[in-house]
Amino acid sequence: MKKIIILLVTLSVISACSEGFTELAPISNRNEADFFNTADDFAASLNSSYAGLQDDGVYGRAYWTMFEMRSDNTDQGPDATGLARQFTEINAFTEDPLNEQIDAGWSGSYRVIANCNFILDRIEPIEIEATLKNQIIGEALFLRSLMYYHLAVAFGNIPLQLTPFIPGDELVQVDASTVYEQLVLDLAIAESNLPVSYPASDVGRATKGAAATLLAKVLLTIGQDSDAETVLRRIISDYNYELVPNYADLWGAANENNAESIFEVQFISGGIGQGSAFTNDFSPSSDLQTGQGFGRNRPTATLENAYEVGDLRFEISMGTEWINVDDEVIVQNYVRKYESDPPTENDSDINFVVFRYADVLFMLAEALGESTESYGLINQVRNRAGLDPIDASTPGSFEEKLLDERQVELAFENHRWPDLKRFGVVVEKLIEAESGVIEAGDIRNLFFIPQREMDINPDFIQNDN
Repeated sequence: MKKIIILLVTLSVISACSEGFTELAPISNRNEADFFNTADDFAASLNSSYAGLQDDGVYGRAYWTMFEMRSDNTDQGPDATGLARQFTEINAFTEDPLNEQIDAGWSGSYRVIANCNFILDRIEPIEIEATLKNQIIGEALFLRSLMYYHLAVAFGNIPLQLTPFIPGDELVQVDASTVYEQLVLDLAIAESNLPVSYPASDVGRATKGAAATLLAKVLLTIGQDSDAETVLRRIISDYNYELVPNYADLWGAANENNAESIFEVQFISGGIGQGSAFTNDFSPSSDLQTGQGFGRNRPTATLENAYEVGDLRFEISMGTEWINVDDEVIVQNYVRKYESDPPTENDSDINFVVFRYADVLFMLAEALGESTESYGLINQVRNRAGLDPIDASTPGSFEEKLLDERQVELAFENHRWPDLKRFGVVVEKLIEAESGVIEAGDIRNLFFIPQREMDINPDFIQNDN
């Protein structure tokens, strides 16, 4: 099978009360005490957690808004009306705590967390075969950690809820460093519990490699480079990933879950509510696919200029299209990595690639710092792109060169905003990209916590930096 089929089972993270995080808990038409009793019950709940990744508040839309459009990689384009206004505000740092995309990112992430918390809370006393029980725990810890990583990057000061929320519980904000410390513990367990791979029928579930990749990313974020190196070398030596020979072979439904892929959010077209909207969201024209093209997440001139002449990734990653805006014909860049022709609008079969092996090679180079080995890791990726190798004599600092390589290789994969923060160059890169449109004083490292959460939790402190 091409991918694991993620069913929207009765125990669903997709539906939740409107009150916000304080009421986010899995909904079942069976009594909870009766539900969590068998391996099948936990498998159904896990499938709901995976399905939650498809949500517009997670990988479906909010994450690329918060981690690509916020950066120098993409913007909203010429349309700033209706829904597009929310994207424009995020790109320009003018959003307020009522912005619906930011609200969705918070709520969608915590819905997945809430479901994982129920799994982890209920599974220990249940009689399930030990290896399977450990795998379920590992998957739940990985998915919860994946959500908390994105929340920590985006909001910094968040509730770290590790058990099912009970009305009346006090929610306490913790800083991002506290979240990351918890993720290091959880991901180590997840990696230990998970398999290296699955049978074809279960491809798409979290593996040792997925947990280790996220663990390495967290360790780099908190400055534990030596520990990150150990994890990354283990991924390279033990978990059987490799660069696919051609960059083009990473993209499109026929290439999903390939030898380079470490973790993907699985989408399935066919009118069952699990197709992705990436093709329609990113396309600038209705001429390019079934349904409307909304022209969102538009590649910037800064990103376009970041590609070297002859880079084979350029035309695969982004294209240009002539479009009519207010009776004026203009050229607009658009994302091509997620191109398809869905059977109906917003129902593409295209997955979202969360982690892949090229990122692991770059992260090991980052953990090592400038060295012959580090340049060798970078040049493996450059060679595939048809580019000459770089070394210490190439202009720029090692960090600048590595960040540039990450930008063009991993464009539109939700890495750019976390990268800018981790490398400490948010203001520098955005000022450079916007050429005076954004002032340094307007740039914030953290998103506002949604106003609904502030209203429900009066002791919360709003982000202002």
